Amino acid sequence: QVQLVESGGGLVQTGGSLRLACVASAGTFSSYTLGWFRQAPGKEREFVARINWPADLTFYADSVRGRFTISRDNAKNTVYLHMNNLNLEDTAVYYCAAGGPLVASSSYEYDYWGQGTQVTVSS
Repeated sequence: QVQLVESGGGLVQTGGSLRLACVASAGTFSSYTLGWFRQAPGKEREFVARINWPADLTFYADSVRGRFTISRDNAKNTVYLHMNNLNLEDTAVYYCAAGGPLVASSSYEYDYWGQGTQVTVSS
């Protein structure tokens, strides 16, 4: 069982930056593919980014590519999402998730989820 806890959300103006962090409490963190998803009010949860195990390949949604960067620190059991040039459409609750090495971009593929952290972008 892996427990994930996100942090780093908050209120930021358009064009600003935030760094989200997700710490895993247990399990072999380095053996999981880790992903970030988000859900805006009235919308379905959508894929944002993932970093695969074991090659650390990264994948991004088209809407965030070039602005967001996902990274992981296995020694700290932590995955990060660096978000730059934020815009109003980035407002959502952001969730981190962990799954096996073959998971891709569908939320149902992931086994473990954090509770989410709110990101609000204002004009």
